[in-house]
Amino acid sequence: MKRKEFLAAGLGSAALFGLGGFLKAFAEGTANSAVGKALAPWQPGHFQIHAIYTGVAESLFLIYPDGTTLLIDAGDHAAHKRGKLQIPILPSMERHAGEWVSRYVLRVNPQGKKVDRFMLSHYHSDHGGGLAYHAGKSADGSYVKSGLGQVIDYLDFSRAIDRAWPDFNDPLPKNPKEDYSMIGNLRAVYAEMQRRGTKIEKFRLEKGSDQLDPLRGKPDGFSVRPLCANGRILLPDGTVKDLYADHIRRDNLRILNENGMSLGMVITYGKFRLYTAGDFEDHWNLPDGSTYYTENDLADAVPRVDVAKVNHHGHHSMSMGLVRALKAQAYFACMWDQLHMTADTMTRLSSREAYPEERLLCPAVFTKERRVQDAAAPWVKDVPKALYEPKHLVFDVPPGGETFRLSCVRAADESMTVESVIDFKTRT
Repeated sequence: MKRKEFLAAGLGSAALFGLGGFLKAFAEGTANSAVGKALAPWQPGHFQIHAIYTGVAESLFLIYPDGTTLLIDAGDHAAHKRGKLQIPILPSMERHAGEWVSRYVLRVNPQGKKVDRFMLSHYHSDHGGGLAYHAGKSADGSYVKSGLGQVIDYLDFSRAIDRAWPDFNDPLPKNPKEDYSMIGNLRAVYAEMQRRGTKIEKFRLEKGSDQLDPLRGKPDGFSVRPLCANGRILLPDGTVKDLYADHIRRDNLRILNENGMSLGMVITYGKFRLYTAGDFEDHWNLPDGSTYYTENDLADAVPRVDVAKVNHHGHHSMSMGLVRALKAQAYFACMWDQLHMTADTMTRLSSREAYPEERLLCPAVFTKERRVQDAAAPWVKDVPKALYEPKHLVFDVPPGGETFRLSCVRAADESMTVESVIDFKTRT
């Protein structure tokens, strides 16, 4: 089966990818046995990455091979006010995103409502919730139930990891009354989490950090490497590069782009590698008139990976330098807007000049509006038809990490129905 024919096969197709491009199709377009059924439960020894679709915010749920769990981000955002830019909000607007995310986690979490860790990538409402859009106030009125502030009604966290805890002033002080950064509400949410027994700590950007290690065993070949935090990058030799120090001094800055403060890491399981770094993306003009892009510095720190979560929802992000360094087989994004996974980003992700191997671009949804608007773009061929409609994306990596599977799971309801399966062979 030719590659073009495979991608045209649509829902229920499966293929095996590897070095040198596409190998013989795994199921040659026939229905995989998993398709049409509910997603199978997590199996011990497997590493799972769940990109949870809501259409309003970003949230990732990771299950380590030993069963350790990590929820990265749980936002809520008034995306329904985006007009023509709105994408489907699912399963419905009857509940806020924090509740939908919690209900998803409760369906797949081997520990039920107990989650080992929560990590907030940065202080934006679509990642952690905020004052502007919420489901009402807490019982004592100290915070609003938005994003994380709503999730804690349903899930119990042992630890929470924050980029600048406890004073929120790294590298510059944040205004606790600033709605956009949602710091004021977050302080109260964290206080409630502490009252319930959650330990809160600052993300440690240091070589050999065990902060995000497995808690129930030592899975062979599994490791978590901190990558970036608060505008700094951990280089492979263990040194930390500060991207903003000169910028702050030279331009007398008092406010920074919060996206550039995002927490990031690389997770390895055998031969498999995952990259995720929140909304890490920023740029500014230098005295010589050139433009400085922080993602190019990140390229010096990342290894080649198999799966990469796209920075900043794919909104004019992912520099060519970073794409060349990552060389991922699958790029995925959490989205809440038609302006996510913009054409310039998709062009870079798809570029065979960056690296020649085949790859898939996996937006959480590729709407009809975008399909019409970008119909002639060469990168469209790299978007599976299974993602023309909204999906939860679930990557499953078995022991050894020599292969991994992407299951595209129906987001329109809570049935967890698998609508497409794609199997990969790792390259790293």
